[in-house]
Amino acid sequence: MKLKHLTLIIGAITSGLFINPVNASSHREAPNITRMPTVDSTDFYAFNSYEPGRSNFVTLIANYIPLQDAYGGPNYFAMDPHAVYSIHVDNNGDAIEDLTFDFRFSQALGGDEGVKLTIGPAGNTRSVAVPLKNVGVISASDMSAANFTESYSIKVVSGNHRTGTAANVQNVTETGTTFKKPLDFIGTKSFASLAAYTTYANSFIYDIAIPNCSTNGRVFVGQRKDPFVVNLGKTFDLVNYVPIEGDSTPGAADGMGFPGGITQSATNDELRDKNVTEIALEIPKSCLTGSGNGTIGTWTTASLPQARILNPKASFNKTEVNGGALTQVSRLGNPLVNELVIGLKDKDRFSTSEPKGDAQFIDYVTHPALPELLNILFKAPVNTTLGANLPTLAPTNFPRNDLVTAFLTGFAGVNQLATVTPSEMLRLNTGIAAKAAADQSAFGVAGNDLAGFPNGRRPGDDVVDIALRVVMGRLCYPIPVNGVNTDLGLCAPADANVGNVAFTDGAPVNASMMKTTFPYLADPLPGSQ
Repeated sequence: MKLKHLTLIIGAITSGLFINPVNASSHREAPNITRMPTVDSTDFYAFNSYEPGRSNFVTLIANYIPLQDAYGGPNYFAMDPHAVYSIHVDNNGDAIEDLTFDFRFSQALGGDEGVKLTIGPAGNTRSVAVPLKNVGVISASDMSAANFTESYSIKVVSGNHRTGTAANVQNVTETGTTFKKPLDFIGTKSFASLAAYTTYANSFIYDIAIPNCSTNGRVFVGQRKDPFVVNLGKTFDLVNYVPIEGDSTPGAADGMGFPGGITQSATNDELRDKNVTEIALEIPKSCLTGSGNGTIGTWTTASLPQARILNPKASFNKTEVNGGALTQVSRLGNPLVNELVIGLKDKDRFSTSEPKGDAQFIDYVTHPALPELLNILFKAPVNTTLGANLPTLAPTNFPRNDLVTAFLTGFAGVNQLATVTPSEMLRLNTGIAAKAAADQSAFGVAGNDLAGFPNGRRPGDDVVDIALRVVMGRLCYPIPVNGVNTDLGLCAPADANVGNVAFTDGAPVNASMMKTTFPYLADPLPGSQ
């Protein structure tokens, strides 16, 4: 009966009412950040490395610059040279960073002033700069045809991000403190082939020496295929699908005249033709955990100087003057928080806030709007259709301690830090062994896989489906833990009428869509083949 009720509700959605349940993870998640795509964090991942032989490492991935079209020339997608991109780690649970990795980027033209060609007949020639970012084929062994390069440096800050002790991360592969970023995948003529670009990009994976860390780590920054999947267009088209698994409601929904659930298909992923820019770190676990209990909280931010004065006579690297204190403009830990949880009026505030101040957002978690909005919009039409008086669809346990646990504290014995300070961070227990890609469940902990979301997040974890199910009360029902159905004690099935329904956007993701070695995300799509 519950499943029939849910299907009728979704049928009402597709009949003309509108709700916006998901966005593309953190792509364009707040009004202000949409104006600054180069510092828009799209997804953040933290997981115990599952590359063979790397079990003692943690991988942290922060993706930026959303919705990149592979053919987006001629300038493609460079990082902001005035921004600071950061990955923060709290290892004791006070919701304050203990370690921060700061990335700062710079850009240069080929040959200092750009590659130039001699144009014109003898006696009337000019040396003219070319308009493109490359003038020939580029490979791992010959990058001389590049007319644009990006490089970056990394500092690790111990203690407070703004006032702590900073030291340079060393480039062990090439010596020094400078690292290079590969050009985006312009196309297979510029890079000869798909395989050639893979070889080229892999040459930008560097071994790094981290201050106060006895074992080297690795870093990579470059364009990748966007790993996030979501049925985005149909979601905004009046939710033009039934967001429950097709196998749950075959054919017409119990003969009630509404369509059945959505069929899982890669074609439902409307980011399947998009790239993104990845910042990836692989760090020895022992260098991250400090004196805590082995669980860390981590998140990414991007910051810009407070003041930006445009140059009325702009030139390369002289487009503006920046000054003032660095100001955070982007923040991301758990996926979908700023989309599904934070109210529109506070989305920009959340982007500029820190985990230690998350008490200001507590009402959005204890009394979430989305489930009640679904109930307000669809309870009446469903009751009218059935000629009944159905109970609410929204979970009724207030405060929503199930969401507080999922978003703000972590689960005891799984991903809870030594000190419990309610705050929004992606929490990872470094002591839970990684699972090989072939053994991972896309549903993480709910799929009997303690190595996955919300114990950190791997690229193959289906966080859209998980988030939809959790917000509608999945944690009120037993979940499998090490093969045993376990009651978490956070709420009861009676508190969540549809908490056991298989919500989905029909866009599947799993570890097989990624690489099994660092930096894990798949190679970017080429702008031309």
